[in-house]
Amino acid sequence: MSPRPADTLTPAAPSVRSGTTCNETGTEATRDANVSVTRAPHESGIRIPGATSGLGESMTHVQALSGAASAGQWTGVRRGLRRELQRLRLSWAAGIDTASPVTVALVATAILSAFFVLLPGVDLAVTQIFFDAERGFVAASDPSLKALRKSSTWVMGLVLLGLIIVAVRGGWTRRHEARKALFLIGGLALASGLVVNAVFKASWGRARPIQIETFGGEAEFTRAWAIADQCASNCSFVSGEASSAAWIAAAAVVMTPQPWRAVLIPVAFAYAAALSFNRLLFGGHFLSDIVLSWAITALVLCLLHRLMLHCPVTARRARRRRRTRQEPAPALS
Repeated sequence: MSPRPADTLTPAAPSVRSGTTCNETGTEATRDANVSVTRAPHESGIRIPGATSGLGESMTHVQALSGAASAGQWTGVRRGLRRELQRLRLSWAAGIDTASPVTVALVATAILSAFFVLLPGVDLAVTQIFFDAERGFVAASDPSLKALRKSSTWVMGLVLLGLIIVAVRGGWTRRHEARKALFLIGGLALASGLVVNAVFKASWGRARPIQIETFGGEAEFTRAWAIADQCASNCSFVSGEASSAAWIAAAAVVMTPQPWRAVLIPVAFAYAAALSFNRLLFGGHFLSDIVLSWAITALVLCLLHRLMLHCPVTARRARRRRRTRQEPAPALS
């Protein structure tokens, strides 16, 4: 039998050298590129000296990625703040137009406030219409009026849910619709939540009609805008439910498509008015509470609309005009 050639002999099993490294397939590679051995499992208790170098590099890479993500988040926050400051600056620089919705809402609030301050008896006279000396506010026990009041919770919830869906979907598809939805969501939180409920109802201390002496209660009557101590919490000035109803009407105005506006907007306003003046029949609010709640809510929404929707459009138009002026005239041949 002839001997086998030297290059076909099976090599001896390689010994594990110090300084081996761990590659991605879980094998330890020695300095000889042609030789590799299987890494010992952790349960064996064998600790490979070179295995920690790759782990350190991986941790450094992860930390670098985390730092880059944090820097990107802060960059986005700074850009957002700059955009909001730009909107405020544009709104201030644009001034107040006498025909703008902000001006109309401000003037209406001032006129209505002066009317109810100078003629406080109007509140008592209107409330007296729905009060019976023997039975009190009879309409408060009417099942249909109770159902109308309860329906506002469901309607508001559905409208708010729809706006959230539009805001989320519009972030990728229809950005203008998303911005309008965000405006209405912010308007509900700011107008009805903060201004009406947290500021006025919690601080003015005006007793409700059913709480004053004229209508069977023990508190004293106070006129609109007069800060009093006749009510401790959840007081009469101004109406929170009327503010929410005004917001529903505003949502119909802003979000209803053009083919449906002639039908849905009048229906929304009629429903909002019914919800608001239903509080008169229950003895829960005076007329001034309801009317001024609508005016204050409209004023806050108009201001927010100016900052979130009107000013960005104005800024884009101004930038287009500047670019048009800066473009050089075409050369004549």
